[in-house]
Amino acid sequence: MKWPRTLASRLALIFFTGLVLAYGLSFSLQAYERYVSSRSMMLSNLELDVSTSVAILDRLPAAERPAWLPRLERRTYRYQLDEGLSGEAMPSENPPMAADSIVKAIGDRYRLTFQEIPGPNAHFQAHLRLADGAPLTIDVTPAPVPVATWLPVVLLIQLAVLLACTWLAVRLAIGPLTRLVQAVDNLDPNSPGPLLDESGPREVRYAAVAFNALQARIAAYLKERMQLLAAISHDLQTPITRMKLRVEQMDDGLEKDKLWHDLDAMEHLVREGVAYARSMDSGTEAPCRVNLDAFLDSLVFDYQDSGAQVNRSGSAQATLETRPHALRRVLVNLVDNALKFSGAAQLEVGCENGVTLIRVLDDGPGIPEAELDDVLKPFYRVESSRNRSTGGTGLGLAIAQQLTQAMGGSLTLRNRAEGGLCAQVELR
Repeated sequence: MKWPRTLASRLALIFFTGLVLAYGLSFSLQAYERYVSSRSMMLSNLELDVSTSVAILDRLPAAERPAWLPRLERRTYRYQLDEGLSGEAMPSENPPMAADSIVKAIGDRYRLTFQEIPGPNAHFQAHLRLADGAPLTIDVTPAPVPVATWLPVVLLIQLAVLLACTWLAVRLAIGPLTRLVQAVDNLDPNSPGPLLDESGPREVRYAAVAFNALQARIAAYLKERMQLLAAISHDLQTPITRMKLRVEQMDDGLEKDKLWHDLDAMEHLVREGVAYARSMDSGTEAPCRVNLDAFLDSLVFDYQDSGAQVNRSGSAQATLETRPHALRRVLVNLVDNALKFSGAAQLEVGCENGVTLIRVLDDGPGIPEAELDDVLKPFYRVESSRNRSTGGTGLGLAIAQQLTQAMGGSLTLRNRAEGGLCAQVELR
């Protein structure tokens, strides 16, 4: 047997099957008891009715008997004032119960013979002679115990009620688990989601409380880690500055240049570390509405004034509610990344299905497909192109990713078919 894939469908199958089996057994027992009671009552009525009807016909004058036959006729048996149809003698073993009832009703007063009448509607006849010698035939057509016409409708309604109860029970049982799974899927250490509802059955409350506590511990741990990173990075700026002052007092030479270059690299790394730590707490900036086209033009003009090859195409023609400083930092990181590896950058902006799209394109070497997700992690560098000699720290894209998520958007990277990298920011 192949089980359904989901837990809800498995529980529904088990519950519904169990309820149907229990209901079927109960209904079968009740139906059998009703059948036995109805059969006994019908046979008792048959005995009484046959005894009375034969007595009436026996006492009536022969001329009046035909008029009484319609009055004495019933649904499953009737009376005939003739020899009846020719048929086969009924065997004495296992005769119909109706035949036994007729024998009990009049067998002690009349001599009875039974014959089975074959055909499409098989039935049997009981033959006897009245006191004046006139023949009388009792034609019996056995029929099953009648079933009420409303019974199938009631059965369907009861099955529908069972199905609805099963669905409701499974939904109530699976609902908290489904919410917990969704919360786990959406769990993001960088942007903690809403707390789970801590109401409901005891087990559900315990699970919700445990998950909320776990989410709070993760957030506290990350905040502490970022604070530590920010503190270390900030405190390193002071000794680096002192070291630079001392290097400036050294005589010009190769060693001075090397030390100065190393100190610049250290200072850049420390600043990026502080920036990344601050990006974890970017929610302190209040969102406001900005004209996106004007905002991007200002950014592009700043680059062009410094001699960088940065251009913009497309138009959003919309006012966007966002955090402008965080968005500027994201785009600056992406544009700087494009300028570093291709010497030029192209900004494209547009709107699709209510989502604002900003793309930063370059003609550089791109990134291997297997590492497109990894480069968004802190301190990750693609060694073949982004190494220490280029000034990369492995934090630029991580900061951009962190700030984009804080704004409620997403950052994705993909290689362009014509070569180079496309960094796409989606904002809603």
